[in-house]
Formats: sequence, C-alpha cells, structure tokens
Amino acid sequence: MTLDSLPWGTLYTASEWVLRVGALLVVPQRRTAASARAWLLLILFEPWFGLVLYLLIGRLYLPRRRLALQAEVRSAIRRVEPAAGDGLERAWDHGAAADAPALTLAARLSEFPPSAGNTFELLPHYERALGRLAADIDGATRFVHLLYYIFASDAAGRAMAAALTRAAQRGVTVRVLLDAIGGHDGLVHLGPALRAAGVEVIAAMPLRLWGPNAARLDLRNHRKIAVIDGEVAYFGSQNIVGDDANPGLRNEELAVRATGPIVRHLDAVLLADRFLETGTLPPEADMSKPWPVESGRGGLAQVLPSGPGYAEGTAEAVMIALMYGAARRVVLTAPYVVPSPAFLAAMCTAAKRGVTVELIVDRTSNKPLVQLAQASYYDEMLASGVRILEHEGSFLHAKHMSIDDDTVLIGSSNLDIRSFALNAEVSVLIRDAAVAADLHAIQAAYLARVMEVTPATRAALRRGRRVLENLARLMDAVL
Repeated sequence: MTLDSLPWGTLYTASEWVLRVGALLVVPQRRTAASARAWLLLILFEPWFGLVLYLLIGRLYLPRRRLALQAEVRSAIRRVEPAAGDGLERAWDHGAAADAPALTLAARLSEFPPSAGNTFELLPHYERALGRLAADIDGATRFVHLLYYIFASDAAGRAMAAALTRAAQRGVTVRVLLDAIGGHDGLVHLGPALRAAGVEVIAAMPLRLWGPNAARLDLRNHRKIAVIDGEVAYFGSQNIVGDDANPGLRNEELAVRATGPIVRHLDAVLLADRFLETGTLPPEADMSKPWPVESGRGGLAQVLPSGPGYAEGTAEAVMIALMYGAARRVVLTAPYVVPSPAFLAAMCTAAKRGVTVELIVDRTSNKPLVQLAQASYYDEMLASGVRILEHEGSFLHAKHMSIDDDTVLIGSSNLDIRSFALNAEVSVLIRDAAVAADLHAIQAAYLARVMEVTPATRAALRRGRRVLENLARLMDAVL
C-alpha cells in the first residue's frame, strides 16, 4: 500500500475521535468543572487545534527546577518569619470586628505576617505617580529593586530608565525584573543600555517550549513592585508605560507608596521572584535581621502574594471572606471581572443580606471577549441586588476593594480566574480608617463618571448580544 492509497480522510476522522475520547479521560483531572467544560467543548469541536492549545496553556504546571527553587525561597522566608507562628493573628488587633474571620484567614494563608506602623499614600494621578517613583529613585542611596509586568520603551519607560541609569551611575545597586512577555518591549529596547550602565535586567518566566524549564506560556508574572533602599515601596495596578498604551483609551490607575515593615515584605516577594531566575539572593538582601512583626501603631497591613509557588487563590479567598463579613458596604473595582462560582456567591449573598455591593467596571474595554464573558454574569448579580456601574471617560485599570469604613485591599489582581489561579500577583490588605477614607474619595470620583446597568438595560439587549455573552462565558476558565 502506498501513501497515496491510504484512506487519509478516514484516518483523520478517527484521530479526532481518539482525541475527543482521550480528552474526556485527561482534561477533567485536577481542575474545576468550569475549566474542564471549556477545554472539552473546544476539543470536541476542534480536536487538533484544541489539543495544541491545551498543550500550550491548558496544563497548570511549573518545571520541576522552578518548583524546587520556589520551595527553597519559601523555606528561607519561613526561617526568618514563620507564617504560622504564634500570635500572628493577634497582630491584626481585630478584636470582635465583623471582618475578624477574614483577617485571621489572611494571617494563616499568607507567607508574611500582618504588621503595624505602616503608612500608605494613594496615588491615583497617573503622571504624578510615575514622577513620584522616579523622584524616589533619584533619592536612592543604597539600592533600587523593580518588578513589573510591563516596562515599555515609550516616553514613560524612557524617563524611568533614565532615573535608573542615574542611580546606577551614582553607585546605587539597581535590579530590574520584567515579565518576559509583558516587559518584552523594555527588555529589547531599553535593556541593553540599562545593562551597559550597570543595571541588572532580568526577564521573569522566559518562554521555553521544552527542556527542564519549560512551562505554560500564559503563566505570567503580573506583579508591580518597586522598593527603594528598603525604606519605600510602591505597589498597585500601574505599570511603567504611558497612559495612552491602549489605542483610543486613556489608562487610569491606582499606585500606592508605602513605608514601614510592609516594605521588607514586598521586597521579599520581589527577591523571591528574582531567585527563581538566578538561584541567588543579592548581597543587599540581608536575611539575618528579622522582619518586624509590629512597629508602632496604626497602618495595619499584610502582603498577600498569590500564584504558582504560593498558596493558590489567597487573594480570592480573603476577598470572599471579607464580603461575607461586610456589614454595610462593599466596593469592587477591576477592569476584568470573570468570577468563580464562590466569588459570585459571596457578592450576591452580601447584597441579599442588605449590604450595599457596588461593582465598578469599564464601559469600554481593551479585551472585548473578556467583557462579553463578564457581562454574562450581570443578570444574576442584578437579581441579587448588586449595583453594576460602568465607568466612562478613561480605561479604569485600577484593582481594589473596600469593605465598610476601615478595610481595603489594593494590588495587581483582577477579579478573574486567571489572576486568582494562574498569574503571579500581589495584593496588600490594609486595615486603616484613614486609608479607607482616601480610597472612598477616589471611588467617589469614579462614581461621578458611571452609567448604571439596570434590569431594564439588560432586558433591552438584542438576542445576538446575549448569544455572544453566553458563548464567551463558556471560555471563562481560560480567558
């Protein structure tokens, strides 16, 4: 029999059925029903395309070497400040507060203990936030550590690179860690000049399709952290890129400038990510000195890292617990909202209890498919009493949550399965009435530029739009 005489059509059809049956056996293992459903539907309709995509991004795994290194990092952190040490929960000083269970959960899930004596300055103005960071870099005397998902080679990126270069030329140790995909522009176009100036520039989670360090292509380091001299830190949603990064949209962010014990914890997250790439800790990472669990009064806060290598779903679990403990008001702000069943249930249950639950999202998104999937949840939210407020006038990329009058959570995590389970993220839980008041003022500014989604507006949707929303929702676990 020659190749030309083989029944290729029959063989191809048979191979598709083999893939379909094989997927039924393999895909549901160690994954949620929603995720399994999405992948099975794709493989059912497009077996070979679905198989290739599944092999690239469908399996949640890290290479053995990275997992071993991550274990070493966590071991080192625990030797300095054990996460499960006696009395860590009491550092929150939550008393009989309604959110006490959520705070206890956070203290037990995170690698880092809660600490007091921190100060936080909220920076909602885009250019001022970048300028403030550059000014702190210009004032650095010992070291500058940066970890960002995006570091563009546009005007904003070049200005920050210039500040880093000036610091290195003064003899300051400068280390920059950028996600291999999100930071590709900066790595290619700014990296060589920075390295020539003495700056350490490292790609985080570089792309490798095979070999000992191969991993999923879509597992990204989405964190945004800057630490200067171990005394000042920045975190939040803002990348090093101009506010016009999305064509036709103007980004609006929330960065936070922090001082106090929390700085050491944020630096440890950053250095742990660097350790994953280099296998070493730098000389300025003095792990011999214990991190202060408590220093002064006020400014209670805790770093919540999440993603591969840390406790999965830490930020999501804490946010869910906070919503169940809310007494009066919950405000959630994020550009991408594709909630898990547990997260959606917490939102709806809080609203049904009489808590005011407000979800602030973008009216115009840079990810139409995600926005379609997101909108498919609106009817259930509205039926429970959740207010859905679509922000206009900018692309609101900020990611934060406020609970009642004294608790907030700010970070890099979107309210979707990707951020909670796949990407490396970092959030900071803060219990401080003054910080909460500042965030409420920022939220009030958002609310001055929103259009509310109502049952009437949803009822007026065309059937075609609803079909698209429902189809997009089928892919909620892989968006």
